[in-house]
Amino acid sequence: MATQDQSHPADGPTPQLPEWADPEVAEDRLDAQGVSRRGLIGRAGLFGAGFLGASALGMTGAGVAAAAESDDAVQASSRPGQDGPPAKFVYLVGDHHVHTVYSHDAKYGFAQSAAQGRQFGLDWIVYTEHANFGHANAGGAEREHAEILKARQENPRVLIFQGLEWYVPAAEHATIMVAPGRNEVELLRQFELTFDAKLNKFDVGAVGDPKTPANEAKAVEAIRWLGQRRREGFVEDVLVLANHPSRLGIVSPHELRAWHDADPSIFLGFEGAPGSQANADPAWVKYREGQSGPGTFQRGEYQNAPSPQSWPRYPIESYRTFGGFDWMTATVGGMWDALLSEGRLWSVTSNSDNHRTMFDTYADGDYPPGKGFDDLGSKPLPKDTGVPQPGSDFWPGQFSRTHVGVERFGYRDVMNGLRAGRVWVDHGQLLDGLDVWMVADNGRSEPVTLGGRLPLSANRGATLYIRVTTASRPNYHGVVPTLAHVDVITGTVTGKSRDADAWQAPDARVTKRIDVAGRTGTYTLKVQLPRRNKPYYVRLRGSDGNRHGVGPFGARVDPAGPIQHPNNDGDPWRDIWFYSNPIFVDVKSSHWGD
Repeated sequence: MATQDQSHPADGPTPQLPEWADPEVAEDRLDAQGVSRRGLIGRAGLFGAGFLGASALGMTGAGVAAAAESDDAVQASSRPGQDGPPAKFVYLVGDHHVHTVYSHDAKYGFAQSAAQGRQFGLDWIVYTEHANFGHANAGGAEREHAEILKARQENPRVLIFQGLEWYVPAAEHATIMVAPGRNEVELLRQFELTFDAKLNKFDVGAVGDPKTPANEAKAVEAIRWLGQRRREGFVEDVLVLANHPSRLGIVSPHELRAWHDADPSIFLGFEGAPGSQANADPAWVKYREGQSGPGTFQRGEYQNAPSPQSWPRYPIESYRTFGGFDWMTATVGGMWDALLSEGRLWSVTSNSDNHRTMFDTYADGDYPPGKGFDDLGSKPLPKDTGVPQPGSDFWPGQFSRTHVGVERFGYRDVMNGLRAGRVWVDHGQLLDGLDVWMVADNGRSEPVTLGGRLPLSANRGATLYIRVTTASRPNYHGVVPTLAHVDVITGTVTGKSRDADAWQAPDARVTKRIDVAGRTGTYTLKVQLPRRNKPYYVRLRGSDGNRHGVGPFGARVDPAGPIQHPNNDGDPWRDIWFYSNPIFVDVKSSHWGD
């Protein structure tokens, strides 16, 4: 991997510590969330300038080689057991799916969007403009980059990435996330001109369309191409995450597997929860019904039905969200578990997909006469009307958050944390903090955390530790959320499926439901896992307990999971959940030593 030229102007300024991590910032200047996070980072021993590390944009010299070797590994400390998780990870809050005037269907300038992300507590943000001829050929990507450089200067305490929302050949959309560096813009331009479905007409055909296999192969080629650009040092780093995978039903299970198989160091997973979570907010529903009469409003704008392009084996309920989360994630024993049961490190995220925030006062700006997006490469800046405008999104960080475990505050560190799977997500600021780790019961193993793999002899036990820090302040709806339960979900790892379109994992189930209602502050839950003779994984979820019901595979699998809300009755603030990435347990044969 090429070393980063730290003096190159495209890199932008060296980021400053977030205020909550900066000892120069007095505690009385922090909000309650910042105070809580300062306590968490102090416990991890990373408070202060050391959190920035040698370089906030990447590492040079020997550090680059070390980072490359450990991208997919979880580093462990020598502190097994209840004292603490492996290493010293701090979870940074981010959003990898945000739009501005450089997308044809959004309306905010960078100054507005970045300021809102900072206000709502984001540490990192990725601008993912829709691929478009105006973006690639009319100077949109380059002018956007100039805006990003300015935003990095004006917001040095937030890591601001330039990315792309890719129209995936024969499928839906995906985030392309690129590390700052000399070629970050050129990579995006080359990629969208070569591999974007909208620009190159790699369409989603009806089921059985003879063009579909070639278009699906083009998506695989695109992911491999990105991996090659990373390996040859054209860019410092790049990764891909699928967006709103169940929204239209056009992303088949075999496509998901093919993207991951193409390069698992590049393609990491999918949005566990889509954006547009305000689409069923009571105020928005009332406004829309006043404009056009009764409608069908669902969280995430998941209000579709199967089409000729949809994969036919998905059940009808897959076109809705459950507790605001995509059906693939929310269904215990469903698509996510099917992928995990193959031993794949498959991450989930939660993002705003911000285009138009509910009831801000900005309206679209006016194009010059005879000009449009493809002519200009961007939309005109919005105009403040002073009158609330309609929209189904929340601001970045206002409702949906993706938490990524890092050891330092920097761009590459966030990407390394995503790649290692150190990820948990929540809605509505349900939790201030979550640490999860597991140790073998032989007394000699080192702990592993989210995304990690614990080696274990057959028929040996393991202990799971869950350290929860409950919400300590009102969320952005003015309510202090409370955690009602933590669910431990396990599944057997059976190896690669013979059916590339399989979407069920029969062995996955909720194995323990822990009632934590009324508990506040920071506490640690200890879960003794039974002895097994096959590899398995463990993942977590929890909620405020307001809306739940028996899962689609019955109470034996999921007695009280998230539910689909009725049309127009999906107040997002009254149904909030968290999910964690898995920890894998690699059970060895009985003759394998402890």
